[in-house]
Amino acid sequence: MTTTTITGTEHHPTAWYAEMKPREKTAFWASFGGWVLDAMDVQMFSFAIPAIIAAFAITNAEAGLIGTATLLTSAFGGWVAGALSDRFGRVRTLQITVGWFAVFTFLCGFAQSYTQLFAFRALMGFGFGGEWAAAAVLIGEVIRAEHRGKAVGAMQSGWAIGWAIAALLATWFFSVLPAEQAWRALFWVGLTPALLVFFVRRFVDEPPVFAQTRHNFASAGKRANFLEIFSPSMLRTTVLTCLLTTGAQGGYYAITTWLPTFLRVERKLSVLGTGGYLAVIIAGSLIGYWVSAWLNDRIGRRTNFILFALCNLATVVLYTELPVDNTTMLFLGFPLGFFASGIFSGMGPYLTELFPTRMRGSGQGFAYNFGRGIAALNPLLVGMLSASLPLGQSIGVFALIAYVLLIVAALLLPETKGRALVADA
Repeated sequence: MTTTTITGTEHHPTAWYAEMKPREKTAFWASFGGWVLDAMDVQMFSFAIPAIIAAFAITNAEAGLIGTATLLTSAFGGWVAGALSDRFGRVRTLQITVGWFAVFTFLCGFAQSYTQLFAFRALMGFGFGGEWAAAAVLIGEVIRAEHRGKAVGAMQSGWAIGWAIAALLATWFFSVLPAEQAWRALFWVGLTPALLVFFVRRFVDEPPVFAQTRHNFASAGKRANFLEIFSPSMLRTTVLTCLLTTGAQGGYYAITTWLPTFLRVERKLSVLGTGGYLAVIIAGSLIGYWVSAWLNDRIGRRTNFILFALCNLATVVLYTELPVDNTTMLFLGFPLGFFASGIFSGMGPYLTELFPTRMRGSGQGFAYNFGRGIAALNPLLVGMLSASLPLGQSIGVFALIAYVLLIVAALLLPETKGRALVADA
């Protein structure tokens, strides 16, 4: 892998899209759509938690355990999908993972017990983790180096859109249906992402740098080895990227898994009231993704991570720890969403640039999903801590630990802005 210095002065936020070829645009929209629908299916659970607790007579900790199990299985799914994408291709892996998480989200709506819901949600996690691994590598390899941060960050912004769709669906279902039916209908809608599989199969091609690497390996009689990310030359990078992703996702899941419950239980907001507060947070998330994506190519990956982590720490403390009134909390929702989500815009391009092409899927899939697996403990730990502390304070404690970890990892990793991707011999 080589590093090139980008000498151009073009920083227009949409230039990368205008420069893409039709097939590259198709790959972008397929990955973007997959991430939107992935987010929709994942975030449905956070809105359904109060109704699920009532339906199955479970505790906050038991509800948190479902979220934890989903994230843990997604960690394994992401690593496996990353390795498969190095062996069989980014596009085929993307199809499999999208179809998988759609089917198991749908089945969650039929659960007749806590155990069944736990199992369906855990199985859904395999596809959830794998979809990001395949899509982020696909887009990272398609886009030119000087625009990679903006393009992959734009794909990442699809999470906010998927979250918004889940919030709108939840607000509508819980307004027109009894709670015991509304949460099931919400999960049934989760089957819709399966339609994307047909689009990907017909219109999306493999990135040229990956196709060339696969050709070179086939000519030499070699095959990709997913364990190479643990080799002496790569181990430091693998460990530090795992810490980086653990910090980013640990803070995010501590906040977002319990946020609707925090607003309804501690702030005593109605379903519609909660939806209004979440709308502000989601709007902040979407803009945060876009701004962070642009900053990644402007000020660099490391600086952007540290900036967003510090700002996020300050916002979380204000939002969850201080006795502010509901109007102030409404306005604080915007920076909360802006910084908590925006921090992820740099994750895809950074991991893409840190690993060679032959192990990029394995490295990126493992690092991102290792972080998700460790961060998966946070929903459970927040739920457990809330038995002795207010829920808002419990959220703040684990968010603080997570973002400090992210800052340390970012300081120890190299800057990769402008690094060109090359095929491996």
